[in-house]
Formats: sequence, C-alpha cells, structure tokens
Amino acid sequence: MISKIKETVELIHSRLGDKFRHQRFMGLILGSGLGAFADSFEDRRDISFSDLPHFPSPTVPGHTGNLIAGSVHGVPLVALQGRIHLYEGFSIDEIAFPARALCSCGIYRLVVTNAAGGINAEFRPGDLMLITDHINMMGTNPLIGPNLEELGPRFPDMTEAYDSAMRNIALETAGQLKIPIRQGIYLGLPGPSYETPAEIRMFRTLGADAVGMSTIPEVIVANHMGIPVLGVSLITNMAAGILPQTLTHEEVIGTAERTGETFRSLLRAILPRLVDTQ
Repeated sequence: MISKIKETVELIHSRLGDKFRHQRFMGLILGSGLGAFADSFEDRRDISFSDLPHFPSPTVPGHTGNLIAGSVHGVPLVALQGRIHLYEGFSIDEIAFPARALCSCGIYRLVVTNAAGGINAEFRPGDLMLITDHINMMGTNPLIGPNLEELGPRFPDMTEAYDSAMRNIALETAGQLKIPIRQGIYLGLPGPSYETPAEIRMFRTLGADAVGMSTIPEVIVANHMGIPVLGVSLITNMAAGILPQTLTHEEVIGTAERTGETFRSLLRAILPRLVDTQ
C-alpha cells in the first residue's frame, strides 16, 4: 500500500509541477453532481483518474473521475472530482485509496461533500447539512488489516471526526451570506439499493439525520492520517417513506445541479477562512 501511494503521489507531483510540489494546499472530494465546483478553479490542471496508478475510475453518472488542481480566491486546492463506492464492486482499500493519496500529497485540510437523503423530517431537498458525526453501517472499515504505521496509529481516535473549528467557520460564513444551513449526523450504507421505509425509521431512531453511500471511508483514513475534515451534505431527496414518491438517481443529480450554485457560493466563501484554522 505504501509503495502504491508513493508511486501515485510522485506522478501527481510530476504532472502538477513544482508549484504544487512545494506548496501547502487544501483537499476537496466532490460528490454526486457537485463536481462542477472544480470547473471554476484558476490556474487549473487536470489529471484523469485513469492516468493515475492504482486509482480506480468511477462508473456512476455524476462522478467525472478527475483530479483537478488550481486555486479559489488565492487558496491552492487539489480536488477529486467524483469518487468510487462499495456498490460498484471495489474493495474498501480501493475506495479509500484516492483519499489516502490526496492526504499524502501534502494537504493540511480536507473538505468532503456528498449528496444524501434526508432522514430528519425538518429537512427539505436542496438543504445543506454540515456533518457533525457519522454512523458507519457499511459493514467494513478501511483500517482493517495490518496497520500502516507510516500513515497513522493502530487505533485512531474518532471523537471529533469532523473538525468543530472548521464547522464553526462554515456556520458563521453561511450566516453572513444568509444561506440556511443544517447540522446533523450522516449514516453510511454500502448501497446500491435505496433504503426501505422501515430502515429509515430505524436510522431515525439511531439518531441519523441523513443517509448516503459514501464519505465515511474517506473520513476515517483522513483522521487516521491526522488531517482535519469538514463534511457537507447536499440533501437531494427525502429518504424512503417520508414523502409519497419513489427514489431515483436522476432526482439526486437533478437536485444537485439545480441547487449547486448555493453550494458553490458557500464553499467559495468558506475556503479562504479555513486556511488559518487551528
């Protein structure tokens, strides 16, 4: 694993050039329908996942599969435009590998985003939710197996998997922009079937506010490697049984595209304020 990470990081650095090899930058992982944020990067450079060794390529609509470097308001960024999922048939190690490589490139903060279904009955499609914590119901963990001591400890603490200082900055920024924002707990499942109404009732009892099929493996490996994380979910639909309608991936992508500008505006304003977060 370590040799694979080093090989990938070396290729990323060689493709991006010295400007990124010797510069501190922030990392982003852009979920379903949210990848357009990276299209506005200044001094943009793209690398397809297919050109990166050991990077699996996404198979799901809404996940382009590019590593994009650039800047926003002077903040150097490297973003993963799309991600892969357990339900695509990849192993948990393969799913976590892009986040591992990103964290090994020299990032000092990681912002993860996703499209999620709303479990909290007060939520509505189009809402943004800052993730305060998560519940891992994927049935696996990317740290299972021999520990990679070069990357982090055998038993990493997850008490504050989502950094409270970063979240407070996001809350303050949203307030100043008059963008309504929620906070809540994200529950992750392997997918690909959507949840049943009975499962959603159970998840609500457990304390979950939103449900999705991603993000948690990336957050675990980032915490393992000591990288603070800010998580943002775009509520693209209400979960099964809450509204009298069926669920489709087209609805998820459609909502993300319609409400994406609000998300992008908030992210553009947050990023410069995260630079000096302690």
